[in-house]
Amino acid sequence: MSALTWLNTEAFAVFGQKVIWSDMIGNLIGLGALALGWRRSIWTWSAQLLSGLILVGAYATAHLAGGVGKQLLVIAVAVWGWRAWQRGRQNAQDGSIAVRTATWTERGLLLAGAALGTLAVGGLFTLVPSLSWSPWADAYIFVGTIVAMVAQARGLVEFWFAWLLVDVVGVPLAFQSGLVFSGLVYVVYFALVVWGAYDWYQRSRTTESPALEGATA
Repeated sequence: MSALTWLNTEAFAVFGQKVIWSDMIGNLIGLGALALGWRRSIWTWSAQLLSGLILVGAYATAHLAGGVGKQLLVIAVAVWGWRAWQRGRQNAQDGSIAVRTATWTERGLLLAGAALGTLAVGGLFTLVPSLSWSPWADAYIFVGTIVAMVAQARGLVEFWFAWLLVDVVGVPLAFQSGLVFSGLVYVVYFALVVWGAYDWYQRSRTTESPALEGATA
């Protein structure tokens, strides 16, 4: 049995629903990535990349093309985010990642990008039903995840709230899709998001630099 085949076999059952290895392992690594992001560790991006690679298999097994596409974009943004944080550390005197709250212009751009992106992706999923059985929810999660990661790469406190909004839809959709472990992990994400948002906000109040230079270079 190949590693890829094994990852998409059943690990155990929860409430009568099968949990596959890729769903469990990918989400545990994703949970670790969120904790590393809270600590402003650059390893958060490596963990997100690995999580995305594994979850591609999980979403493909559940026939959620939107989820597969989202994880492929997660991989791409993780590479970009790692480079942005690497430059940010090099430009910082203490080698740490500076965090800040977004300007109103940035918040408007993030919201506009999320809205327009969801409309575009949702429209595509609706026109091509084979891509997703839940086009608008899938599009919302697809675009919301990318918006959150872009905000994280730029060191914006608002990235935590973007994740929270994604989880509101992601939890029920995961359970409905048979990805039980994903749904359970999303619940744990909520606690990490609340703590992470508070920690980043407190740090942003004492950050001298108004922006993460590496993300804007």
